[in-house]
Amino acid sequence: MIPNITMIFQTNKEIKNIISVSPNFQHVLSLKENTKTGETYYYRSYFGILGRPKEKLPYQTNGRFKVDWLTDDIAAVTYKAKDKTVHQYIGTYGDRGTGISYYYVAAQIYGVWEGENARITNETEGLSVTVNGKTEIYKWDQVVQFGTLAIVLMKNNEAVWTVALNKDFNVEAAEKGETPGTILLYKATMGKTEPILLKRVSSSM
Repeated sequence: MIPNITMIFQTNKEIKNIISVSPNFQHVLSLKENTKTGETYYYRSYFGILGRPKEKLPYQTNGRFKVDWLTDDIAAVTYKAKDKTVHQYIGTYGDRGTGISYYYVAAQIYGVWEGENARITNETEGLSVTVNGKTEIYKWDQVVQFGTLAIVLMKNNEAVWTVALNKDFNVEAAEKGETPGTILLYKATMGKTEPILLKRVSSSM
């Protein structure tokens, strides 16, 4: 019994748990980091309170994590890798469509979107993001999708922005060319930041 208790205690010391509950108390984001190897796994519940690893974060982590719930069903995890680059992993727990089909987030946000000192344009070669007068273009191979609710825009092997479908976004309306709702633009930074709300001002580029 003593060796078993010792093993459990040592294992717990090696594993760092990152847990965050959604604002509406309906979802739980769970990450487990091996502090020795820097490997971190994202867990999803599968039977009651039990959970199992869904996937491994692509970069070795250094123990620093910041979790922000962008909506009740979108959790943005910002973290630093061991090479000091900044990355984002997005936990998604919902859908903005029928829930029975997969769709591409970037395809749903066609047109031009504007918010406070921010603008996103869905262009042929990628997404153009303008914030405070500074514009950067993210080609399609720099766009990483998470579930059916969010994408992360990458530059020089680092996350720069997350674009998420807000809770009022309706995929069916977007596909019909109607007003789809709003989206959120969230900066990838370990510092404090708030998502920027954007509305579509044009359905064409």
